Amino acid sequence: MGLNGVEESLAARLLADMAERMVGTKTNTLLTVAGVLAALGLFFAGLTGVLPAQYTPFLQAGAVVAAAAGALLKADSGKGADPGKLAVWALVMLTLAGTLPTVGCTASGVAQDIVNWTPTLQSAIATVDTTAGILLPADAPIFAAATVGFDAGSNIVVALAKSYLANPNASVLVQLQAAIVTLQQQVNAGVLQAAHIVDPNSQRLALAALNGVATIVNTMLGLVQQIGGKSLAALAPPAPVKVAMVAPYLDRDKSARVLAAHYGESVSVAYAQMDAGQAQLTVAGF
Repeated sequence: MGLNGVEESLAARLLADMAERMVGTKTNTLLTVAGVLAALGLFFAGLTGVLPAQYTPFLQAGAVVAAAAGALLKADSGKGADPGKLAVWALVMLTLAGTLPTVGCTASGVAQDIVNWTPTLQSAIATVDTTAGILLPADAPIFAAATVGFDAGSNIVVALAKSYLANPNASVLVQLQAAIVTLQQQVNAGVLQAAHIVDPNSQRLALAALNGVATIVNTMLGLVQQIGGKSLAALAPPAPVKVAMVAPYLDRDKSARVLAAHYGESVSVAYAQMDAGQAQLTVAGF
């Protein structure tokens, strides 16, 4: 699977900057090239799923170290390494490495990640189920109507992900993609409905409860979008609730913390994931 626009842009910038570093180098040219190739090799190995998932932390660390080494080895060129640019590229490589969980291109890897989200998703939906009881009597029915079907939809998604892991085939994959799109549309539509609750406190509680579910299902959609191809693209035009319509009602800080906790990464990397993911989904028609 090829790179998406986000990765193409960052990879192009990385190659251009590394080429600039190599101009005028003397004794360390070969070592600089080695650092560049190591960084790119580690990066693309993660994108293509060559390395097993358990080696991802080593991949992340290696990509950053290799990119940093490529810059530091420029010291003998007469120009000296640019600490500012080095820091920027280290951050870029770290960000790219941190997005590997969401850009892994193997269907089985995506299905496993969806299954891994199950406890967090179930907890978030349980919070939604209990929230109606603490809203004003006039607001509770609105919230209940906005969230109907969440339990059933999430159970279908998880069951299909487990089914695909047990017996990978194109038919189950298409069903999984469709189920995630359906759930994502239900949840995002619920967010928009909850935003119309008049009482400020009820609205705050309703949106806070929905934030966790929306974060997870939008992440799941981003995951299957990476492997969706034409089958998922065909589902985009009927998707009336766009991610951009829902974003103003979600708490970015809480969403970033949810992602950071799930993937064992920093909150800053999680922010980068969210921005890249939203851009990808927007381009895909969601």
